[in-house]
Amino acid sequence: VSILAAENTGCGGDLNPEFYFLCDLRSAWGIVVQVLTALGFLISLGLLLAVLVRWMCVCGPCGRRGVRGAACASTALFLLAVAGIFALPYSFVVGLTEQTCPVRVFLFGVLFGLAFACLLARVLAVRGCRGRRGWTEPGLALALALVQVVIAVEWLLVVMVRDRGPCSYSQEEFIMLLIYVMVLLAVATISSDSQWPQYHGRLQGALLSLTLLLSVAIWVVWITLLTRGNRELGHRPSWDDPVISIALTANGWVLLLGHGFNQVRFMLCSRQSAKNQTADFSGWIITVDPTQFVYHQKLFVYY
Repeated sequence: VSILAAENTGCGGDLNPEFYFLCDLRSAWGIVVQVLTALGFLISLGLLLAVLVRWMCVCGPCGRRGVRGAACASTALFLLAVAGIFALPYSFVVGLTEQTCPVRVFLFGVLFGLAFACLLARVLAVRGCRGRRGWTEPGLALALALVQVVIAVEWLLVVMVRDRGPCSYSQEEFIMLLIYVMVLLAVATISSDSQWPQYHGRLQGALLSLTLLLSVAIWVVWITLLTRGNRELGHRPSWDDPVISIALTANGWVLLLGHGFNQVRFMLCSRQSAKNQTADFSGWIITVDPTQFVYHQKLFVYY
């Protein structure tokens, strides 16, 4: 009977029940989440590699340090957080254990905290709030994300070290640990709802606003389902892990498509446009177009 059940589910007969959702054909959500997160993880790593190569060129012999180097650092941090978000659903597809519990509690808030902190820092940078040396953006993102690191570490120390208890949490407690992350998301969303500068800063600002609004919608849905919806529908706790896994996957793709791809594209296009410019000195003493100068100046300030 066990062999027949294993064949029907697609899992081996001797597989630990904690790993059934990794291969269970009757519960297809686990397999779908694995495929989508694996694809997103690989794309994020590819973009991260491109940004690191670009960063070495900007801050190395073929480039110069400054605003563009800081933008590369901030983009690299964001893509690192997105790659981690795509890897995190595996800890929810696998059942809750003493090994997966600390991973869930710590990385969920820290990765989203870093991603939303990078978005908030980018919003402020596009609006013109830059430091004197241009490195305020990645520094601010790291400082904001560090607060969530302290919160998660403190909870783990209190529960597992001081109280010497097993790592376990309720749905409400899990949400409480993410209050700071939700504050970051709210502040970034409110800050993005304003008049953007001219030129390509307006396009970048619109994409940031769309990314943040979609993230807010995803968070409202999964928190509502986790705290009330699953219980009222009579599917608690069987739907809790699938809801969080699907929310992680959806939000990861929103962050990657809404900001990751476009940020890398802005970065590479600005460098390519700078390379393709040729010197044309004909009539330069007689005619000077200040609007073109302002446009190119804006292009390199924002990127």
